[in-house]
Amino acid sequence: MAIVDTGDIRLHVQRVGPRDDRPTTATAVLVHGLLTDSLASYYFTVAPVFALAGIDVVMYDLRGHGRSERPETGYHLDDNIDDLEALLDRLAVTGPVHLVGNSYGGTVAFGYAACHPERVASLTLIESEPATEAWAVKIGGILHRVLTQLALNEDDALAWITANRSHNTARLAKGAARLARTTSLPHDIPASRVLTEEEIRSVSCPVLALYGGDSDLAELAPWLKALLPDCRTVVVPGHEHSVLVEAAGVVGEHILQLIRQAQLAEVR
Repeated sequence: MAIVDTGDIRLHVQRVGPRDDRPTTATAVLVHGLLTDSLASYYFTVAPVFALAGIDVVMYDLRGHGRSERPETGYHLDDNIDDLEALLDRLAVTGPVHLVGNSYGGTVAFGYAACHPERVASLTLIESEPATEAWAVKIGGILHRVLTQLALNEDDALAWITANRSHNTARLAKGAARLARTTSLPHDIPASRVLTEEEIRSVSCPVLALYGGDSDLAELAPWLKALLPDCRTVVVPGHEHSVLVEAAGVVGEHILQLIRQAQLAEVR
């Protein structure tokens, strides 16, 4: 475990790579989702597989999440994009990286790719989408429900979650409620700057957009494929929003394929 001070925020970072002095073939940076998520969703799924494939894997907890610092304010999308840039600078990761983002982490990764195209070799969106006006409205509704139904009625909500889900889910929900109740996150994220269609189209690196077949986000696949110059979409049948955890083998293999193809294109 390492805590990296970017100068603005202290972020919890985990880094794994090839063993036995094997050469590193690429660097992948994995960005997790919102509220109940953390770098653990990668650490126990695809990260070890990537490391065995020769990849230097960087994972970190977003501000306010996991073991990273939890400021009271500063949760706009651009704040998270700036955190990612500062973190890579602090870690001296200078070459283009393969960005992987799950859920909100994919929105952060896409925004970073739009702002810093020279620093991104490929981009994977797992159950995610770019920041658009429609996204802002949707995420605003989700966060409003978290704030009103969970954070402000925490005892009753957690009792129901414990009885109908699991103790672990209740533990994650408790952390989400605290984050929503004690920070400006529920207000900042929906008020974030969104991308224009021109900015979205400008992302020219290879993109993999991966969705669960039973997720409502799967309908975005044709839109992204038509909008982006180099985009492959994958829909995994029988899964919803938790496809990263539930189908880690399938997800990991598709991401490795993207990274390998991007490396071959660079050589040519």
